[in-house]
Amino acid sequence: MPAARAPARPALIESASFDLYETCLRLLGGAAHAGPASDGAGRRLPQSWNWSGPRGEPMDKVRFGVVGLGGMGSHHVGYFPRLQRAVLTALCDSKPERLARHKHLGLPTFERYEDLLASGLVDAVLIATPHYDHPPITRAALERKIHVLSEKPVAVTVGEARKTNELYARHPDLKYAVMFQTRTVARYRKMREMIASGELGEVTRITWIATNWFRTWTYYASGGWRATWAGEGGGVLINQNPHNLDLLQWIPNLMPRRVTAVAAIAKTHPIEVEDEVSAVLEYDNGAIGHFITSSGEAPGTDRLEIAGDRGKLISEEGKLRFVRTTASVRQVREHSPESFANVETWDINIPCDSSRPEGHQAITQNFVNAILNGEPLIAPGVEGVRGLEIGNAMLMAGVTRQPVELPLDAEAYEQLLEDLKKKYGGRKSLQARTGTTADLAGSFVK
Repeated sequence: MPAARAPARPALIESASFDLYETCLRLLGGAAHAGPASDGAGRRLPQSWNWSGPRGEPMDKVRFGVVGLGGMGSHHVGYFPRLQRAVLTALCDSKPERLARHKHLGLPTFERYEDLLASGLVDAVLIATPHYDHPPITRAALERKIHVLSEKPVAVTVGEARKTNELYARHPDLKYAVMFQTRTVARYRKMREMIASGELGEVTRITWIATNWFRTWTYYASGGWRATWAGEGGGVLINQNPHNLDLLQWIPNLMPRRVTAVAAIAKTHPIEVEDEVSAVLEYDNGAIGHFITSSGEAPGTDRLEIAGDRGKLISEEGKLRFVRTTASVRQVREHSPESFANVETWDINIPCDSSRPEGHQAITQNFVNAILNGEPLIAPGVEGVRGLEIGNAMLMAGVTRQPVELPLDAEAYEQLLEDLKKKYGGRKSLQARTGTTADLAGSFVK
């Protein structure tokens, strides 16, 4: 969502909407909560809108506001009826036409996120705005003691993510999560478990070919902020790859110490930003990583290999294989009397528990459970900085053609981004198509 603008007149809500929704809340068991609440027009709302459980008792449902009603935000709104112990109580978008598309829900609406946060209507917000708006909305919500679930990325720059984490550290009573739904995918969870248990041995190589992010001009033209340095903060790394980059560190529980890369700007699309990247990562234990991505290649590949002292894990086409060595690779390498010894292997298809919920809804339900019951978060917001730092380092290394050391110099990256805005700003070849919303259903990662 672009920087919140003050509307000529705050959005009003029809009285019938209050009556309808208040009735729904009563049927669901909501109870009055002491304290005033108001809509975007400053009107005091019926007390059942200010719902956090019977007076003096813990709340039994979490009241949500969704901020940003583009393709992703609208998707989130759609599954709220299927969530347990959560209720959608308000919507926010700076574009009135998007709010109008959700009028049938009969919810209070706001054009400014500040008004939503001040309304008293929500216990938590789900942020689905354009990237640059994620940190200020997150921090404003935390300051008002409101729980936050942010779409990825948590920020465009590592410096902004660190600032949010510093603020969150002062609010340990709140929950802050990020929409990394790929952490719920069975095969990725299994890879993480196998590495953590030592079954793979010490990790020696991580290679991910992630070129299955093909995008057309129709996609980039669906919003003026897309594929621009000023609007999105980058291209394939900041838009398509946050899930890959999160898993790149989350699965092996390793962060690189140095990154080198080649980043191609506007190689396959008439845009301002990078649409193809190849990177090499170096780790403290001597392991090497490779990351290759593109939004212009077809057919694409999604293959993740993680090699260790006892074999190799391979995730591809929705399946997980373990090529398991019968002996330690290091031991064979160092002690075999043969010059060209074969290391015997078993090729195993690993069954993964797919009975657990996956996807966006699973992350949101976990967030609700964390608020109400203290369930551990699957994707804590403070961890969003890790994959972001890797992506920032790849872009910096690719543009400067120089190795980049981690932890990343936040000020140097901010300056690089400003330089890119000046150098490439305005090169996106066509005006965005007004009044359109990209259909993102095909992009959801599983």
